Formats: sequence, structure tokens, C-alpha cells
Amino acid sequence: MSSEDQLGRRLDFMQLDGEARGRIAGMEKSILGALPGALDAFYSQVSAFPETKAFFSNAAHMDGAKNRQISHWNRIAKGQFDQDYVRAVTTVGQIHAKIGLEPRWYIGGYALLLENLLAKVLDERWPKSRFGGKLPGAAERGAEIGAIVKAALLDMDYAISVYLEASEAARLKVEAEARAVEEAKAKERDKAIGYVGSGMAALARGDLTHRMADDMPAEYASIRDHFNDAMAKLGEMVASIKTSSSAIAASSQEINSGANDLSSRTEQQASALQQTAATTEELTASVKSSAQSSRESVTLADNASAVARTGGEIVKDAIEAMARIEGASKKISEITSVIDGIAFQTNLLALNAAVEAARAGDAGRGFAVVAAEVRALAQRSAEAAKDITALIGSSDTEVVEGVRLVRQAGETLEKIVEASMQVSSTVNEIAAAAGEQANGIDEMARTVSHMDEMTQSNAALAEQSAASARALLDQIERLNRLVSTFRTAEGQDAPMPARRSRAA
Repeated sequence: MSSEDQLGRRLDFMQLDGEARGRIAGMEKSILGALPGALDAFYSQVSAFPETKAFFSNAAHMDGAKNRQISHWNRIAKGQFDQDYVRAVTTVGQIHAKIGLEPRWYIGGYALLLENLLAKVLDERWPKSRFGGKLPGAAERGAEIGAIVKAALLDMDYAISVYLEASEAARLKVEAEARAVEEAKAKERDKAIGYVGSGMAALARGDLTHRMADDMPAEYASIRDHFNDAMAKLGEMVASIKTSSSAIAASSQEINSGANDLSSRTEQQASALQQTAATTEELTASVKSSAQSSRESVTLADNASAVARTGGEIVKDAIEAMARIEGASKKISEITSVIDGIAFQTNLLALNAAVEAARAGDAGRGFAVVAAEVRALAQRSAEAAKDITALIGSSDTEVVEGVRLVRQAGETLEKIVEASMQVSSTVNEIAAAAGEQANGIDEMARTVSHMDEMTQSNAALAEQSAASARALLDQIERLNRLVSTFRTAEGQDAPMPARRSRAA
């Protein structure tokens, strides 16, 4: 309900309608004329009571309040009960609430104000005699009306005071009950917070075995249940992580070891393939050189066959020459026989001449010298003939042996010619096979080179795999260190595998 509707309802209930408000407006002059004196009497009474005087700091403060009341009564005296009146009354009520002015003092003050105000208004408006003088009884009637007003306001004061006291008592009771409930809730809340704090502290320590007690206040039982369920599930999860990380760590170690071993083996394989490639290239060059040498060998074999055939012809000529040498040797033997006979006869003649010269004495001395020289010459000739004969004999032996050897050489040359022809044929076949072998080895060299490239790539991949495995193992170890800070229920923890050394 709006403020305007509330005001209308109040005016209707009090029957303070337009006619009544008109009567008030008709008395405006009398009211405003009586108001200052009534307020003076009111504030005089206020100053007499410490309870009311305490609300004013000095006389100026009291005069300010009096002036505001006069302004407020100017609106009332005109019968203007509108929203401005409501705002003014609201301000007064807020000030009274702020300074702690109880309604009984406000109602009592209005009783005094109305007594003086009504007495003066009644006195002013009391009927006059026809001679212009006031009829007696105005003051008595004012006092009677004032007494009635005071009685009514006193009754209202007590009713309102009791109502307010009862309301205050009810409010205090409600507040006390609420405070008791709040204190009980605070205790339960503190207890719950203590349990939650202990749980959080245990969780911070990594103790996943901690559980909140069953005597958790009922209002917070769901927190206990959720926390205990969360801790149980978290414990299971951490235990599972420990188990899984242990298995992963073991697998990672195996992967790391295998990757390192693979990397090492791949590097060795790459090195072996490089050596194989180099050897294959050398072998290719060697086979090509062998093929070229085989082709050259064919030419050499053909040349050797030709030389062997030529040698055969030469051997035949040598045999014929040996035969001629043998005939010449025989003739020389005959000549040396003749020379040996001549030397023998000459020696005999020289011997006879020496005998005759001895017989002749001095006359034959010169002849004897000549005979001695001839004899010596004959002896040397005989010796030379003997040496020639020995040489001719030896030459005949050598010539016979030479003929035999030359014939053997001829036969050997014929075999060499035949072998050279076979060698030439075989070398031709070797040259063809060497050419095919060179082509095959060349293709093999290209294949080995391609394998070397693939192996180098595999080696790089193996090294990357080993690095990834090492990084994974490091992460798993970090995870193990993290989850090892949590304590789980007995039987949930899984042993952490010792890290094996990495393969070189």
C-alpha cells in the first residue's frame, strides 16, 4: 500500500474528513495565536525533567526545535494533511528514533501542549455576553477538556508503551531465541568447519585415508558424506595412478632401454652399411677394373698364342740350327784329329832334329833351338787340339741336350698355344661374366646406398624415439614423486620400480 493510501485510510478511520479539516482551518488564527504560549509552557515542563531536558544541549537548541514545531503546526492549522505533512511527520519520527526519545515523552508533551492550546482556543472562542464580555466558565471548561485530553493521552501512552514493551520483549525473545539458534548453529558450524579444516589439512598433507567423523552436525552431514566419498575416490584414483605410473615407468624404462639399444644398433648398422657401401663401391671399381683387365687379358692371350706359335717356328729353326752345329762340331773334331796327328808327327820330327843337332855339336846348336821351339809348339798344338776335342765333345753333349730341350720346348710351346687358346676362350667368358657382375654389383651399390639413407633416417628416428622415451620416463618419475606424497589406504599403494640405468 502506498504512503498516500495509508494516509487516506488513517483520515477515514478518524473521520478527519473535509468538513473536520475545514473546522481546523477555521480555527487557524486561534491555534497559531495560542501556539507560542502553549509551546513555552511545554518546553518549561521539558526543562523541569532531566529525562527530557537531556535531549537538548542548550536553550538555542530548544528554541530551534520550538520554531520547527511552529512551522509544522502552521500546516496542521490549515488542515493540510498531504504528502508534505507525511514527509514532515516521518522526519520527526526518524529524529526521535535517532535520539532515543520514547513515545511516552512525546505523548505526554502533546498532552501538555493540547491542554494549553485548547484552553487558549476555548477561551478565545468562548461565547460572549451581549454586552461584549465573556461569559463565565470558559477556563473551567478548558481545564475539564484538558483533563480529558490528558487522561485519553495517558491511556494511549500506557497502551502504546505496553504494546511497545511487549513488542520489544517479544522482539528480544525472538532475538534471544534466534541468537540461541544462531549460537547453536555457530557451534555446529564451527564444529563442521573444524572437521572440514582437519580434512583439508589432511588433504594438504596428502593423507587420503582421513575421514570426517560420524558426529558431524546433521545440517552438514552431506558435506561429510561428499568429503568422505571424494577422499575415498581420490584415494582409489591416486592408488590407481601410482599403479599405472609404476607400470608405465617400467614400460617406459623398457622402451627407453629398447630405444637406446635400437638407436645404438641402428647407428652400428648405419656405420656397417656405410662401410659396406664404400666396400661395394671399391668392389664395383675392382670388378670393372677386372672386367677391363679380362678384356685386356683376351688380347694378351691372343698375343701370347701368336708369340707361342712364333716360338714354335723359332724352335724348329733352332733344332735345324742345332743339327747344323752338330755337323760343324763333327767336322771340327775331324780337323782337330788331323791337327793332333800333325802335332804328333811334328813332335817326332822335332825330337829327331834335336838328336841330330846334338850329334852336330856346336854347328847344330841353332838348329837345336829351333827344334826345341818346334817341339814346344807341337806340344801346345797337341794340347790345344786335345782341349778343342774335349770342348767339341762337351759341345756335342750340350748340342744333343739342347736339341732335346728345344724339341721339348717346341712341344711345350705347342701345348702353350693350345692352353693360350683355351685361356683366351676362358678369359672371354670371364670378361663377359665380369661385365655382368659389374652391372649387378653396381645395382647392389645403389641398393646399399638407398639402404644406407633409410638406415640413417631410421637412426634419426630411433634417436628421437629414445629421446621421447627418456622424456616420458622423466615425466613418469615426476608424476611418481607427486603421487608419492599422498598416503592411501593399506593395500592401495603400489611399489615404485627402481629406475634402470639407460642403455649407452
